[in-house]
Amino acid sequence: MKMRFAITILLLFFVSTFVKAQYTVHKMINVGYVYQNQSFGEVGGKLMFLKNDDVIYRLGASALMGSANSDFAIMPKLQADVLFNFEKNVDFYHSYYFLAGVEGTNKYVAPKIGVTLFGILDLTGGYAFPIGNSGLNGKELKGVNVNFTLNIPTSFLHDMLK
Repeated sequence: MKMRFAITILLLFFVSTFVKAQYTVHKMINVGYVYQNQSFGEVGGKLMFLKNDDVIYRLGASALMGSANSDFAIMPKLQADVLFNFEKNVDFYHSYYFLAGVEGTNKYVAPKIGVTLFGILDLTGGYAFPIGNSGLNGKELKGVNVNFTLNIPTSFLHDMLK
């Protein structure tokens, strides 16, 4: 219940910032690897909101799939990221961004920081805080959190399949 409340407040915060200006929305499919005291594969989708390319907001939902204590498990994951790059007058415009965000599952919440290349290839790290006494198949999910994600824009897929 506390997790739902925290995610609702976080989403309301991000949505309230979007009301002030006209943002362009891009859809992406993401696949990746997550280490959280256990290895997980990740598949999901993200929405990227941008007005200019200095600050970009992303909201996403995905499924973490892996084996915990020899049993296959799937966890839902919600995430919110802000990408920053204020560098001006460069030849290769905004090739990298600094990333700050938070991700949450029904088992833990993890603030994270990292870098992203073109907003497509992410490498982030953080620390997960467990929610209550919940674990995954008896495995406690707390501590260092590492994510490696590939975000594929759906417009790119649409153009490739023409």
